Amino acid sequence: MNSHNITRKPWFPHAAAACIAVAFYVLLTHFDAVAAALGTFVGYFRAVLFGCVLAYLMNPLARWYEAHPLKKLSREGLRWTASVILALISALLFLGLLLGMLIPQLVDSVSTFAQNFGSYEESVKSYVAALNLPVRIPALDPSELGSLPDKLFDAVSDFLTNNAGNILSATAGVGKNVFTWVIALILSVYLLTAKASLKSGVIRLMRAVLKERRAEKVFVFFRRCDAILVSFVVQSLMESLIVGGLNAIFMALMRMQYIGLISVVVGVTNLIPTFGPIAGGVIGAFVLLMVNPVHAVIFVVFTCALQFFDGYILKPKLFGDSLGVSGLLILIAVIVGGNMFGILGVLLAIPGAAILNFIYFDYLLPALEGR
Repeated sequence: MNSHNITRKPWFPHAAAACIAVAFYVLLTHFDAVAAALGTFVGYFRAVLFGCVLAYLMNPLARWYEAHPLKKLSREGLRWTASVILALISALLFLGLLLGMLIPQLVDSVSTFAQNFGSYEESVKSYVAALNLPVRIPALDPSELGSLPDKLFDAVSDFLTNNAGNILSATAGVGKNVFTWVIALILSVYLLTAKASLKSGVIRLMRAVLKERRAEKVFVFFRRCDAILVSFVVQSLMESLIVGGLNAIFMALMRMQYIGLISVVVGVTNLIPTFGPIAGGVIGAFVLLMVNPVHAVIFVVFTCALQFFDGYILKPKLFGDSLGVSGLLILIAVIVGGNMFGILGVLLAIPGAAILNFIYFDYLLPALEGR
C-alpha cells in the first residue's frame, strides 16, 4: 500500500492530529529541555548562521553598488564580486568610524569622572544635608590617602588570585566569540559571491519537489518576506542616522560635551523599538550629569521632543504603510519577542509582526473563508 492511499484513509486525519497534539504536549511539558537541546544543536552552526545574517544585511548595499557606481562594468560576475568587496569595505569603515568616535570619548568620560569624584562627593553631601535626610556619608581621612594605592593594588591582586579560573574562562569566551564573528564575516563574503548559484539551486529544488503553481506561490511568499525585511532594515538604519544626526546638531548648538559618544548611543539604541530610545536617553543624561547637570536636564527635555518627532512624523514618513501593522500588534510583538528571544526578539519584532500579519490576512483568513 503506497503512501498516497494511506493519506486518503478516513482515519488518517485523526491520527495525524493526535500525533501533532502529543508532540505539542511533549514540547510544552519539556520546553526547557527541548530549548536547551535545540540551542546546543544550533550552537554548532553559529558561525554559519551569523555569516548568513551578515550576508543578508550587506546584500542591499552590494546590490546598490552593482546598480549604480559599478553598472558600467560589462562582466556580470566581476561587477557583483566588486560590489561585494565594496560593501564589505564600507561596513568595516563604518564600524571603525563608530569605534573611533566612541572609544576616545568613553575614556575621556571615565577620566573626567575620576578627576571630579571629589566634587561629586561634596555635591552629594550638600544635597543630602539640604534635605535633612538621616543619611551619613563617610568622609575619607586625609592620612589614609597615601595608602590607597597599596590597598587598591592588594585588592586587585586578591581578586585576580581568587578568580583566575573565571577570568581565564571569560577571556577564552571572548576570544571564541571574536573568532566566530571573524569566521562569520569571511563566510558572508563567500555566501554573497556565490549568491547566484545558491539561489539557482534552491529554485531548482523547489520546482523539483513542488508543482509549478505551488512553487511559484512559495517564491512569491519569500519575495514578499524579503521585501519586508529589507525595507525594515534600510528604513531603520536611515531613521537611526537621522535621529543621531539631529541629536548631534542640537548638542553642538548647546555646546554640550561628548557629542559623538552620546549621539552614537542615541542612534544605536533607537534601532530597538519602544524601549531603545528610553535607554539611550537615560545613558546620555547620565553621562552629561557627570559634567553639567543643567545640560542633562536640557538633554532629557530635547530627547522627549525628539522621540515625539520620531514617533509621529519621521517614522510614519519613512515606513509609511509598507508594513501595514497596527501599533498594538507591534507592542505585543516587542514584548513577546523580548521575553522569548531577548534583544534579538525585540529587534525582529516589527518585521516578524508584519510577516505574520500578511500571512493571516492574505493566506490563512481567505483559506478559512473559502471553506
